[in-house]
Amino acid sequence: MSSLPPAVSLLEPDEPPAFEVVNPEGRSSAVLLCDHASNLVPRRLARLGLYGEELSEHIGWDLGAARLSRRLSALLDAPLVLSGYSRLVIDCNRPLGSPTSIPQISGGVPIPGNAIDAAEAEARAEACFWPYHRAIRALLDARRDAGERTAVLCVHSFTPSLLGDDRPWHAAVLYGRDRRLAARFLEALRRDPALCVGDNEPYRITEGGDYSVPAHGEARGLPHVLLEIRQDGLASDEQVEAWAQRLAAIYREIDLSQLAAQG
Repeated sequence: MSSLPPAVSLLEPDEPPAFEVVNPEGRSSAVLLCDHASNLVPRRLARLGLYGEELSEHIGWDLGAARLSRRLSALLDAPLVLSGYSRLVIDCNRPLGSPTSIPQISGGVPIPGNAIDAAEAEARAEACFWPYHRAIRALLDARRDAGERTAVLCVHSFTPSLLGDDRPWHAAVLYGRDRRLAARFLEALRRDPALCVGDNEPYRITEGGDYSVPAHGEARGLPHVLLEIRQDGLASDEQVEAWAQRLAAIYREIDLSQLAAQG
């Protein structure tokens, strides 16, 4: 049951906001999103009942994704929106009400603080989910109104092993109904024979299981892709820099006008 009275805000005034916008006036056609950038939990939620290292591990956030996103933003001169709180509070890349939006078990780990009622779920959405997505919507609306060409790039990372299954992919390129931008990244990444690149593996985008690409890419008809890097490839500053340079170079090669013609 909910422990949060309806009139009480989830976030206290001195806590970080639910999102951060970096370089909003960036000149790149790319708009970067980082849905799982943080492992913070609002104080009122008492660490969701987790008192070990779980929040620092992959179930709490996408390790390395925020650092990679910030470096890509700098290299491309691209706007970037980052989520402010842990995916365990509410997952900013899951439709509200889906089983993984506020998971009671994640990666085999029970989340005691997520046994909540509908009122508290709504409070979490209003505090952490909707502000993040409203910020993205405002940014994309402003670019549309200014006539700026735009592509949406979501930056994620994935754990090398999940529930005993090892993942061989160094990177993965995810997409839903529109494969145009994803195909360019797949082709470019596969030029390196040392890389094992997943094509909609280990995840794939679906309307029932994802939010950011369907809402901000597909619904607007914008070119889009979700890029996943395996977390052991983002463990050091040098690795983050290498991946940022690689992905930036690939994006610079892409002509969005050609993608529009393919649509």
